[in-house]
Amino acid sequence: MEEFWESSFIEKQTMWGFEPSDSAIRANDIFVKEKIKDVLIPGIGYGRNARIFLDHGITVTGIEISKTAIDLARTQNKLDIPIFHGSITDMPFDNRLYDGIFCYALIHLLNLRERRKFIKDCCHQLKPGGYMIFSAVSKRDAMYGKGKQMSKDRFDMPHGAKLFFYDSDSIRREFGKYGLIGFSEIDEPVKFKKDDPPMKFTIVICKK
Repeated sequence: MEEFWESSFIEKQTMWGFEPSDSAIRANDIFVKEKIKDVLIPGIGYGRNARIFLDHGITVTGIEISKTAIDLARTQNKLDIPIFHGSITDMPFDNRLYDGIFCYALIHLLNLRERRKFIKDCCHQLKPGGYMIFSAVSKRDAMYGKGKQMSKDRFDMPHGAKLFFYDSDSIRREFGKYGLIGFSEIDEPVKFKKDDPPMKFTIVICKK
C-alpha cells in the first residue's frame, strides 16, 4: 500500500512528463548555435527541461523552491547537477556568471516588483555576450481574462495561481533595458494531455 501511494504521489508531481517543453527545445537550439557552455535554470522543478541541455554538452545549474521537486530530479530524472534550494526572489545563490539563463513558465507567476528584480538578478548573473531566454504565458492564451483581475493583465485564476499575461508592450517595458533582441509567440503543447489545445506562450530573448 505504501508503494502504491508513493507511486501515485510521484506521478502527480511529475504530471508534466519528462519530455522537454518546446520552449526548452528552441532555447537549446539557440544555446548550441551560440556555443553556450553553462546554463542557469531558475525554477528547474524536477528537471524535465534540463536534460536537453545536458545531452548537448551544456553544464546546468538549477534553482528550485520545492524540496520535493529537487528530490524527484535526483531520483526520477537522475540529475546529478547543482541545484540550489530556495526561492528565485532570493537570488543570487552563488557568485558565478553564466553563459546562458533559461526560465520556463515562472516569471508570469510573479508580481511586478518581483518580475523586475528577477530580470535584473538574472542579467547580473549573465556573462557579457551571454543569452537569457524566458518563456511566459501570452495574452493570446485562452486563460487571459479568467478569474479575478488583480492589476493590468494580472489575474487570480480559478485554480489558485496568479498569472501575468505578456504582450509586446509589457515585454519591451520589462526587458527593454536588459539587452532585448527579440521575442516570438509559440504554441506550447501540454504534452501530458495530448487532447488539450496548446498554451500560447511568448519566448523572450535577451543578450547582455
